[in-house]
Amino acid sequence: MSRTQALATLKAVFGFDAFRPGQDLVVDSVLAGHDTLAVLPTGGGKSLCYQLPALVRPGLTLVVSPLIALMRDQVSALTRLGVAAASLSSAHDSDTNGRTLAQARDGSLRLLYAAPERLLQPDTISRLQSLHISLLAVDEAHCVSQWGHDFRPEYLQLARLRQAFGRIQTVALTATADAATRHDIAERLFDEPPQTFVAGFDRPNLKLAMAGKSDTGRQVKAFVAKRHGVSGIVYVGTRKRVETFTDMLSSSGIEAVGYHAGMETGARSAAQDRFQRDDGVVVVATNAFGMGIDKPDVRFVVHADLPGSIESWWQEVGRAGRDGDPAETMTLYGLEDIARRRSWIAQGDASPERQRVEHARLDALVSLCAAPRCRRVTLLTYFGEKPEPCGNCDLCLDGATMVDATLDARKALSAVVRTGERFGAAHLIALLRGESNDAIKRLAHDGLQTFGVGKDQTASHWREVFAQAYAGGLLDLDIAHGGGWTLTAHGREVLLGRASFQLRKGALGPAKKPKGSSAVVPDDLDHDLLSRLKALRRDIAKEEGVPAFVVFSDRTLVDMTRLKPENRDQMKFVTGVGDAKLARYGPQFLAAVAGR
Repeated sequence: MSRTQALATLKAVFGFDAFRPGQDLVVDSVLAGHDTLAVLPTGGGKSLCYQLPALVRPGLTLVVSPLIALMRDQVSALTRLGVAAASLSSAHDSDTNGRTLAQARDGSLRLLYAAPERLLQPDTISRLQSLHISLLAVDEAHCVSQWGHDFRPEYLQLARLRQAFGRIQTVALTATADAATRHDIAERLFDEPPQTFVAGFDRPNLKLAMAGKSDTGRQVKAFVAKRHGVSGIVYVGTRKRVETFTDMLSSSGIEAVGYHAGMETGARSAAQDRFQRDDGVVVVATNAFGMGIDKPDVRFVVHADLPGSIESWWQEVGRAGRDGDPAETMTLYGLEDIARRRSWIAQGDASPERQRVEHARLDALVSLCAAPRCRRVTLLTYFGEKPEPCGNCDLCLDGATMVDATLDARKALSAVVRTGERFGAAHLIALLRGESNDAIKRLAHDGLQTFGVGKDQTASHWREVFAQAYAGGLLDLDIAHGGGWTLTAHGREVLLGRASFQLRKGALGPAKKPKGSSAVVPDDLDHDLLSRLKALRRDIAKEEGVPAFVVFSDRTLVDMTRLKPENRDQMKFVTGVGDAKLARYGPQFLAAVAGR
């Protein structure tokens, strides 16, 4: 299958004229028959990397998906594009699942979705072995890795599934996988090293902002109120806070729904469906909400409480702006958040090694909060990239007050080196402050020259030094080997007195108020027409029982408003309008554009 043929299918079915960055390389690899591991940012179009090959090659593509809701939405979207897709799911009765398997047997299906738990059942494997399955696609592949932020034991058995299907060609896809996680996925899922593509972790359309907590409820309400009428997500740390913040926003005239794992299944589904289907709904949720949410027009994500890791945070904020249009993020943090997260890690049943890794991941997120420079530089450096300042974060836009802290940095870096570059911040801070705890005594670290050299400073001060030393490129985190700090080349220059270090003042305290929001819709657009098109989309979606974006995305409606097509041929030039959607919805939207 040539690139020309693939592009023709991309336009005819999906309505896109070109691949997004990184998609073309992954699709080429899959079409060439290679086992493939692809890391594309949230909103980067991972699903298309297996959906397009499924349409241009013979055989059935079997998709491993972690959630019923995700499978449901993807199957719904594909069928409206004219693609033969279905799922095996506990949400279906046995007759429905039986008909799906019959379609798979007679070759009328191109994509079959299922959760790993169902796929690994012996009777399911037995039934699927008789099918012509040409590709296994593993979505959310970071779940395979013990270093991934959402490790799931059942994903470890997918290698057994590959063997059952004769070492079938496999493509694994994820949005958040650092080097340690990618290596783990490759070892656990594949027999030989796969073709690996990392398209980059950046989402340039997202404005990144962080602020210290002062009055969290007031801060969240003010942020959301200024963005009234658009869809957004507010993440909070506990179920109780879901209820509190939902009531607060609702009483302020904001259309808000709550979501957490303790709710009845029906209530959770109703909240999720309302958020997915309706425009302008804000969901207040714990981290139980999000995976499987394909809504492309989420315009903001707020964290009222700090998540547990930089990977979790990036995946959650990545749910904004999946359509590629401008979107905003705001993360509130405080020392009490950090203490609470450390307590939860310590109280868990994870092994000591795993706990060290979780502390290290939290250290990375704290460093992002305390960053003395562009947030995107700190973030993408963590994922192994070397970016330039972005101009689209609060630190680039607002600046920061800096003070010289070279001497303190040298003390901290010396402590790292003298303890063998294998300890995290908590142990090193105790060492610097001269605290003779059990670990310090057992390791004889109270005899080191750095013991007590920082006792004149508070533990909070040293937390900021370590956080910003990491954010400033003086330290690295060795996630795969216990989560200890290690010096970089730049860190050694500072340690030896050949370079200085600037500390951002008050980084872990309340931050300055961020500047205004980014515009999503051009000011010169015909807003009356756009409103009519959105109303038509809402009515169609309600009638068909699907989310509004499954009919057309916001980007498609904006493009339609800009181009004002007068006939079917002109409608084909609107982004996101393929042959199937043109036939299904074209007449109604052409009439709306014409004012009929």
